[in-house]
Amino acid sequence: MARSAVGVPPELARRSPSVFRPRDLTGIYAHPRGEISRLVRTGAVRRLATGYYTLVPQHRWGDRTWFPAPHATALGIGQADYGIADVALMGVSAARVHSAIPRAVAVAVVAVPKQRPALTIGGARLVFVQRDVSRLDVERTTTELGDGWVTTVEQTLLDLAARPELGGLARADTEEAIRALAARADWSSLRTLAEQQHRPAALETVRALAGSQDRA
Repeated sequence: MARSAVGVPPELARRSPSVFRPRDLTGIYAHPRGEISRLVRTGAVRRLATGYYTLVPQHRWGDRTWFPAPHATALGIGQADYGIADVALMGVSAARVHSAIPRAVAVAVVAVPKQRPALTIGGARLVFVQRDVSRLDVERTTTELGDGWVTTVEQTLLDLAARPELGGLARADTEEAIRALAARADWSSLRTLAEQQHRPAALETVRALAGSQDRA
């Protein structure tokens, strides 16, 4: 069923990323909260957490079981509050995007400009880490909720090695992710990045886990 059939205005239907807060819709609706409640009832909008909502992908409209993946939810909430440019998936979430963690995990880690408490949504823990995204090595990614940033393989390696406990993933799983990423890394870029970010210890951890002290 087309979104227009359930009363989603074009301005909202075209929104990307698709996570929004009621105050974001004041230019569309005179009374956003009431309209959002209506769209939630029709199944066109899904409530993510208190004050945060997202459009349901059109091919999943009417599917009451649909809920976005934790990393997509965390990225979308961060973007709603701080904008696309200042938010990036990192740590275990970046490793997941880069296919270094083959199974779904009930945790997401995202870099944002300000420290804020973690959220628990749908059984998943969303961790927000204060980082200056402009100082991170990032690349574009696409989630089911829209486009955004994710740390590169090399940046993700350094982040995982520096804070293996971040997000609560078992150390063995974090180390396995580091090994998987290391096999695909540009080691020249990795060394340069470690030097620029003053992370020699993290680089040595990556080298030790990768079983190599010198890679071209």
